[in-house]
Amino acid sequence: MNIVCLDMEGVLTPEIWIAFSEASGIPALRRTTRDEPDYDKLMHFRLDIIKEHHLGLKEIQQVIATIDPMPGAREFLDELREITQVLVLSDTFEQFAAPLVKKLGQPSIFCNSLEVAPDGAITGYKMRCPHSKLSTVKALQSVGMETIAAGDSFNDLEMIRASKAGFLFRAPDSIQASNADVPAYDTFEDLLKAIQESL
Repeated sequence: MNIVCLDMEGVLTPEIWIAFSEASGIPALRRTTRDEPDYDKLMHFRLDIIKEHHLGLKEIQQVIATIDPMPGAREFLDELREITQVLVLSDTFEQFAAPLVKKLGQPSIFCNSLEVAPDGAITGYKMRCPHSKLSTVKALQSVGMETIAAGDSFNDLEMIRASKAGFLFRAPDSIQASNADVPAYDTFEDLLKAIQESL
């Protein structure tokens, strides 16, 4: 049985931290997993910045409420879910993802969680498990599932390479260049076709 594992931000939705960077006027928050392979380093960098600016969960959620999925993402997911199982694997947080998942038609999502103080300050975060995307793909494979994966960032490469078929989607040129053996696509139509051919 097949299951498609998709990244969320940069694939199905815009990057939350980039949107928050623009809304808050803090350019440093534009840095994402496309730029920084070390997720722990990236998150500590982000949390230090929002603490310095006295920003918390409320301010980020207000920006998330204004974000819509990528044009065509909902239709792509709907069509994909008619032909196979789909699981969104994201390194975002449940406190961020809920409104976006709703706009995407409630696909199943595995993500992480934030540690939030009573005053709304984000004090830390809890990863679901180490190497969460790769660990999930391996767990699915251990119970007889064949995985197909797609993403756009450094933190997607492990699950892409561990799957029976894997694709880059709207990935930066730098990631495509250093992973030239991985098929890369820029439209949902082409990605859907590639996934169908892999089933």
